[in-house]
Formats: sequence, C-alpha cells, structure tokens
Amino acid sequence: MQSICVFCGSNFGVRADYEAAAAALGRLIAWRGLKLVYGGAKVGLMGALADAALSAGGDVHGVIPRALIDRELAHGGLTHLEIVASMHERKARMAEVADGFVALPGGAGTLEEIFEVWTWAQLGLHAKPVGFLNVAGYYDRLIGFLDQAVAEEFIRPALRDMLVFETTGEGLLDRFRTYRAPSQTKWIGKHET
Repeated sequence: MQSICVFCGSNFGVRADYEAAAAALGRLIAWRGLKLVYGGAKVGLMGALADAALSAGGDVHGVIPRALIDRELAHGGLTHLEIVASMHERKARMAEVADGFVALPGGAGTLEEIFEVWTWAQLGLHAKPVGFLNVAGYYDRLIGFLDQAVAEEFIRPALRDMLVFETTGEGLLDRFRTYRAPSQTKWIGKHET
C-alpha cells in the first residue's frame, strides 16, 4: 500500500474531536510513508488533514474540480494539486491513484464518495480496502443501518464486512495492511443458481 485516499467534511463539525482526528490521521499517513490523496481543498477537515500531513513531511496529492478552484477553495501548498473538469472526474481520479479509502466524519459528499468506492468493490471493480474512522461514535448509527440492511437481505454479510470501522487511525491502517477482498458477488436472490 502506497497511498490512502481520505474523504471528509469541508466543514469542521461541532466537536473538536473531528479536527483533531483529521490532523492525527494526516500525520499518521505521512509518518508511515504513505501518500495522502484527498479532495484538494483548504477548508474544514479537508484542510486540517492536508496541513497536518504536510507539516509531518508527507506527500499530499489533491484532486479538485475547476469550479472549486474558481471559488478559491483550493489548497495552495500541496505537493501536487491536480485540476479536473468535474466532480465525477475527481472521484474517478482519486480512486485510480489510491490503494485504500477512508471516510472521516463528513456530510452527504463524504458518504457519497465512500459508498461509491465500496459499491465498486462489491462489483469487483477493485479489491482495495474501504474504511471509516469512527470518531466519537459519529458512524455508530450507520453501523446499525448496515447491520439492518444485512438482516433484511439487501447486503450480503461478507460484503458488509468489507467495510472496516475503527476508532483510531492506527487500527484502521493496520487492518488495511492485511485486508483481503471477499470473493462473493453482490446479488442476493431466491433464484440463484
């Protein structure tokens, strides 16, 4: 594993724990000699993550759509800032250059990004680990929802287990190092052959 893509909020949220966790993860990625891949912005948890990785001597690769550059949201001090045409291109490019994916606390964009790469993994389009840094219980209800989706047979247990949930960055990256994708297919049905 050489690079980690982190999806996270462009806001800070109400708890100081979120910013502290973003900074700690940024430093950890740098200290482990991994490249940080993220959305290229200087605001919110995204900025805290990138600033911490850079301060720890890390290599930080941002990918940002031109429309967000025009709003002056781009981080000016990254190792590499890649400008793309659209949000779709941004996600595809981040997925291409990363070896694993982490969601810190965030909103709709963070969830959409992490669930898209998880869906791609379910479809066998990649075998990279996908995880959540569950800071201060932020994702506890999501865990409950996913378990309910398994119970209701909308998600296979093995595919639910693809998602790694940890409360520390160390634990998350350690599990990524030993991650093996399941070989099951996504579909559940009464008419399987």
